[in-house]
This record gives sequence, C-alpha cells and structure tokens, in this order.
Amino acid sequence: MKNGNSRYPSLKKRVAREAALLLYTSQEKEYKQAKKRATENLGARILPSNSDVARELDAIAEEREGASRNKRLNQMRREALKIMQKLKNHNPRLVGSLWRGTINRNSDIDIVAFAFTPNAVLAQLQKDSFSIAKTERVSVTKKGRKETSFHIYLMLPSGNEAEVVVRPLEKMNHHEKCEIYGDMVTGLSVLQLAKVLKENPLARFIP
Repeated sequence: MKNGNSRYPSLKKRVAREAALLLYTSQEKEYKQAKKRATENLGARILPSNSDVARELDAIAEEREGASRNKRLNQMRREALKIMQKLKNHNPRLVGSLWRGTINRNSDIDIVAFAFTPNAVLAQLQKDSFSIAKTERVSVTKKGRKETSFHIYLMLPSGNEAEVVVRPLEKMNHHEKCEIYGDMVTGLSVLQLAKVLKENPLARFIP
C-alpha cells in the first residue's frame, strides 16, 4: 500500500506533464482532451487537475523560452494596453494567460469588452486602424443556458494576435469562475494594467 501511495503523485505529475506537452506543441487545444490523451499515451487512469497541467505548462514554457518569454510578456501587455485605451468607453479587461503572466509561445492577447451592440466595439477598432483578421459569433451552453458573444480577431504589426470578446453590458460586473485555477476571473482594467506595467511588468496573477 505504501508503494502505491508513493507512486501516485509521480504518475499524476507525469500525466500532467504529458498533457501540458500536448498543449504546448499544439497537438491538443483543450485541457480536457489533452488530459484524456495523456492518460492513453501513458496507460494511466489518473487524471490531474487543470491547475496541475497549467503548472506543468508554465514550467515547460519557462524551460524552453527562457528570457525571451519575459520580454514577450512585457511587449504583449503593452500592446494590450494600447488596444484597451482605444476601447476605454467599453470597460475592457485583460484576461487569459497574459493577465495571469503565464504566457507561452502559443499565447495571444485576450481582452473582454462590454457594449450594447458589438458593432460599436468593431467600429472603434476599425476607426483606430487595427487590422481585423475576422469576426464571429460564438455560442456556448453554461449551466443549461445558452450564451452568445461576439469575437473580434486582430493581427498586430508585431505579428502577435489579439482576440476581443464583446459581451452584453449587463455582464460587466459578472465574474466567472476560472476553469483552470478555480478562482474568479477578474482580469485587469486599463488603469490596473497601466499600473502593473509601471511597477512590475512581469507580475503574475495566479492563486
């Protein structure tokens, strides 16, 4: 029994590492599928948590990208701030791995904005000469309820990509639970991001 218990954390960590590698190398895009495939690859039945996989993914990015990762984090946060300043009337918030400070080579800029109509946000981005790669409406079902959001994809001069998700005004003060870390997705406002860039551009926001 003792041997089994001592083996459990090691195997769980291996599965988490395998799942993280599948995500890092873009063989899988979703945590659920990455974990499932990792257990199949290793012949294991242990499923790590999403946060376990996220920690391994963070470690892999640090190992493989080194100092360039911090440089890119700083650059992308500054690019995000420029976009958010243009959208300041729509209460934008920086979310995703760029907010967390856990980016890797596959990361883009994730921003949430709020408006009565998505066209208001789209028009503002077009007015400010941002390159719009595409737009789409995305519907998901959460707790039995269908929710629709409008996604605007930007291609930046640096080659980085940004995704602006436009949600209804009534969702502005609603924070969702993070499916990876289990905390609330608060993100950073324009003023908060500006402060981070001034005081600690590499700040991390993980529980």
